[in-house]
Amino acid sequence: MKKLRILGRLMKHTGADRILLGFLLFYIVCAFIIWLTEPQISTFWDAVWYCYAVITTVGFGDVVVTSHLSRIISMILSAYAVLVIAIITGVVVNYYNQIMEMRQSETITAVLDRLEQLPEMSKDELEELSGRIKTMRNHR
Repeated sequence: MKKLRILGRLMKHTGADRILLGFLLFYIVCAFIIWLTEPQISTFWDAVWYCYAVITTVGFGDVVVTSHLSRIISMILSAYAVLVIAIITGVVVNYYNQIMEMRQSETITAVLDRLEQLPEMSKDELEELSGRIKTMRNHR
């Protein structure tokens, strides 16, 4: 649950929540248009199910469209879904990378602060600092 809240804050902070909301509205509009124009689809929920199969590229085949308009909408919806998924993934990965860079920078700053105190350090403190530097080098 905590991770979902973090993801929600990240989405809001980066503006990706508006992208996702816009996509969801587009999804509902596409389902509605397909429901109205496609003779093979009798309920709105069948249209929603069909659009789900389109955006996930699962293509169950239990609901199919035959009209040209429905096929065009399906193509646009699937292309838009790929774009939105790529954007959201990029935002999350970029945010994660920035956090990791900040943590590494903080660690480097702490080590540099300790190095300034080198003459006053005991042998145990020097060994601990040496171990931290070795660890940092191995994680690069």
